[in-house]
Amino acid sequence: MMGFWQPLTNLRDYVSQNPPGTTFFLCLLTLAISFICLSFYSNTHTLPNPDITKDWNRVLSSLSTFHLCVKANELNSSVQSPLIKQEEDRKTSVNSAKSPSSVTHLHLKVPLALVTSSSPSVSLRDLSLHTTLRASQLLIGGNENVNLTLEFLSDNGSYTCLTISAPSDLLPTSVRPPECPESEKNISSFYVEASNQLPTLSPTCYSLNFKDDTTLTVMLTQEEQSVAVQHLLDFSVCLLGVCLMLCIAACQPHALKRRNQWNGLYQQSEPLIDS
Repeated sequence: MMGFWQPLTNLRDYVSQNPPGTTFFLCLLTLAISFICLSFYSNTHTLPNPDITKDWNRVLSSLSTFHLCVKANELNSSVQSPLIKQEEDRKTSVNSAKSPSSVTHLHLKVPLALVTSSSPSVSLRDLSLHTTLRASQLLIGGNENVNLTLEFLSDNGSYTCLTISAPSDLLPTSVRPPECPESEKNISSFYVEASNQLPTLSPTCYSLNFKDDTTLTVMLTQEEQSVAVQHLLDFSVCLLGVCLMLCIAACQPHALKRRNQWNGLYQQSEPLIDS
């Protein structure tokens, strides 16, 4: 039996004669290497917490997907602001009556920029846009109303002041953007409707550009990352152990012996066929 112990030859024969087993071995080996690479990456980088499904980056990213369009029959800005305030107060009161939770009002400095306008004559600075969305449109709830006001000031640079009014239990409890400073400027205000597609009848539409802010993402703690890395390494070692056992089993002489048995049966069957 020891004379047939030829590991490389036996392994080569096993690979050539057992494609399913070889494929299974390669899949396990690839998975083990992938987990090792993932553990190394997790150990050298800060990762977001996958258990946090609601954060401000997600809310702002959802808001940036909408086109904000002024109605064709919208009043001018000098008489528009009181009407907007009355409309917002009415919707907020209705929303509060429907929901037992209290309404939270936030005035935040967010990384949103006004990038385009369908009307070239309209300025993109010193402008205030008001709208109302469903919580489901911002991926934070169901059919509750969320009142939004976006202020684009000329001295703000690349950020926007966002005023959001929504039930407290809908707003993300993760890291919040900083408070936006109050402005004494007299700016033009418009009530806009948000839509996923650009309307053809609206004379003026705006779109938003959002840049992901890493400070608003909840990251894993060092302890949580260490536990995740340890689990990945443990699982990788188990997979490599299985791969090693498969290699040892494939190197055993029974693979070569089985091939010789099949060759002998084939040679015995040849005279029967000729006769």
